[in-house]
Amino acid sequence: MKRGLAAVACGGCHVGAALVDAREPNSGARGPFAVVSRGDGLVGVGAVGSRVRGSRERGYTLIEVLVAFAVLALALTLLLGTLSGATRQVRWSADAGRAALHAQSLLAQVGVGEVLQPGRSDGALEDGRYRWVLEVEPYVDPELPPPALVDPFAPRMLALRLTVAWGEAAGERLELHSLRLVQPDVESGVDL
Repeated sequence: MKRGLAAVACGGCHVGAALVDAREPNSGARGPFAVVSRGDGLVGVGAVGSRVRGSRERGYTLIEVLVAFAVLALALTLLLGTLSGATRQVRWSADAGRAALHAQSLLAQVGVGEVLQPGRSDGALEDGRYRWVLEVEPYVDPELPPPALVDPFAPRMLALRLTVAWGEAAGERLELHSLRLVQPDVESGVDL
């Protein structure tokens, strides 16, 4: 025995509802039920006052959540890889800058207060973090032929090569070349 039928319009979608009394013989159900049709083909049946099955809310499935986490993990991996590479470059730049400052300082001190002679010297800075080697030798111009006579009292040009190494197993290095004009000391016969 049907109790009633009503059609309701909500914003352009037509909702039809029928209230059915399920006390008819052979129905197997007790109490009033509602049959709801939303116009989009979904039909739901449920007890009056309960949630209708056809109008269930849509949520995310487990697969969708897992795919979202996988995409997020991939994006974070790429971002962290980029940031770690940038950190490594900043550290290298700072080390190279300090090595350049040490090299400038060492070259500025060469020949000050002591006689600059051909040879090799080495040392370490900042508790061994930076290691340096200075090689001094007479400069020979590749464009000119070697002189036939060498005047012992003439100024001489010396070539300086300074190498500053740092990092693991001295993997990073900076090499500077410079020329110095050395005036001989006439009284002692030694270059200054």
